[in-house]
Amino acid sequence: MTVEQLINEFGEQQVVAFFLVLARVSPLFVLAPLFSSRSVPARVRGIVAVALAIGLGPVVGRDAQVDLDVWNLAALIGKELLVGASFAFALAAFFAAIQVAGAFLDTLIGFSYGGLIDPVTGTQSAVLTQLYAFVGVAIFIAIGGDAWVIEGMARTYELVPMDAYPQLGALVQGADDAFVGVFAAAIQVAGPVVLALIVTDAAFGVVSRVVPQLNVFAVGFPAKVFVGLLLLGTTLPFVAGWIADELQRDVGAALQTLKLAG
Repeated sequence: MTVEQLINEFGEQQVVAFFLVLARVSPLFVLAPLFSSRSVPARVRGIVAVALAIGLGPVVGRDAQVDLDVWNLAALIGKELLVGASFAFALAAFFAAIQVAGAFLDTLIGFSYGGLIDPVTGTQSAVLTQLYAFVGVAIFIAIGGDAWVIEGMARTYELVPMDAYPQLGALVQGADDAFVGVFAAAIQVAGPVVLALIVTDAAFGVVSRVVPQLNVFAVGFPAKVFVGLLLLGTTLPFVAGWIADELQRDVGAALQTLKLAG
């Protein structure tokens, strides 16, 4: 079916609404957790994006009257991509914090020496980074995070309608806050285990002074692995609760960055 046939069948405004909604939801499948997973084929992600655009288009474009001038349409598509990217970036920062927490522990325990390919992100990462990534995705699915994200995306049209423009300053500030919060959130997730590993290192430092004949490297590495994995298993249930609460906050924070230009 050609574009002319689509326009004749559904009307100009509905076709324009579909492409504008598609532009806003597309960044989800590039940045947002689960939606952008490399383990999901690109064709499947594209089909889901088109399905979301088909579902949202008639609803959000019902009362909108878009000027069909070429330059205006180009500006609106760019605006839709920017709004979608700002919403998806806040969620990507939340997921990045979980992976950074795993990277902290990999470095302190020593697992960073054995890097593997992470099927979720498609990048090289160590064991605990992958573990935290899988735990994050599993909890994201279990608590219905995908539904929250789609609902949040739909609510962006209440804040920035299809034919309106957002405040760029608010978008930039929101992206800056999300980026800065990655390290702090990672410390919250990995903090107890990191603290225990630092204490373990300090204890072996004292032991090496008291008993110089002891091979600290031979004894310390297995001990750090034991302490790290023990506390990791102890703290994972609390990490699950943190992920659920933080996802709700991040969706709300992403929506708060969207303000109409006045």
